[in-house]
Amino acid sequence: MRFGQWLGLIATAAALVLLWSLREVLVLVFAAVVLAMAICTLVGVTQERLRCNRPLALFISLGGLLVVVVLTTAVVVPPFVAQFQELLRQLPAALQLAMQLLRRTLDQSSQMLYGREALQWLQKSWLSQGSGSLDPTEGFLKLLGIAGNLGSGLVELLFVVAVSLMVAIQPQAYREISILLVPSFYRRRFRDVLTLCGEALSSWMAGVLISSLCVGVLAAIGLSLLGVKLVAANALLAGLLNIIPNIGPTLSTVFPMSVALLDSPVKALLVLLLYVVIQHIESYLITPSVMHHQVKLLPGLTLIAQFFFTVIFGPLGLLLALPLAVCLQVLVREVLIQDVLNGWELPMAER
Repeated sequence: MRFGQWLGLIATAAALVLLWSLREVLVLVFAAVVLAMAICTLVGVTQERLRCNRPLALFISLGGLLVVVVLTTAVVVPPFVAQFQELLRQLPAALQLAMQLLRRTLDQSSQMLYGREALQWLQKSWLSQGSGSLDPTEGFLKLLGIAGNLGSGLVELLFVVAVSLMVAIQPQAYREISILLVPSFYRRRFRDVLTLCGEALSSWMAGVLISSLCVGVLAAIGLSLLGVKLVAANALLAGLLNIIPNIGPTLSTVFPMSVALLDSPVKALLVLLLYVVIQHIESYLITPSVMHHQVKLLPGLTLIAQFFFTVIFGPLGLLLALPLAVCLQVLVREVLIQDVLNGWELPMAER
């Protein structure tokens, strides 16, 4: 290899190392792009319905979003926070009841299988595990860690919102800048690829919004019929966690089952059955109906994307796993397969 080739290889390796060290910033930028795409989609719908120019549609859309956020904060958040605090206060009692049921089951099983000696040994092990005391200094350090995480999360949220607003105001300018980063012979094609990525993200966001609303409404109706407390908090959690496929619906069952377990184990099982039915309705009826124009992702690829992006980017990678997978699927299909692999031809001697 010549000196220039070695220099290019070293520069490429250095660029990859730099990108790896900045991966947390890159995923925040991608989150801002996703939010900007949502705003641009709303602006496009407003512009089409009202038949006005883009600056006026942008002003109306941002004003409408601000009104919705203010009304939601003033009307929905206070009772939700109160119900959520009550939910958190009830969780230790529910967990204690679950542990008592588990101990009772283990005791009866051990006594039936191994006799009273095994039962006494199990009771001693339970007591030894519960005899630990909480260090006040350790608890204070944990509180400081939680406060620091909340502060950094707030800064990251402000960064995402600010960048998304800047991109939403001038989307074409930022799009052209990104196009200039690719070689000149591929810029026209890359412009079409970016358009396809934007359409896929818009379809995904619209489908997820409708699906989450349906899941939240179904959860609220089902929990009301079962007489479970904290309906608003649990329904809102079910709708929000529905954004995270596979893992989110599983997490959303923990809180309502914990509250129902305080009344009776039968009610907790009914809540579990309710959420299983809701997820089947969402998976086989709602999602195919509202996402028939969406880029299709296989369930196995979705799970792999969640694990892969969570390992690389952390919890935010789990939240953004689906939009990242949607964009990567478009890039792989259009760039790698369509433009690279399908463009290869065998030499005449090998045909």
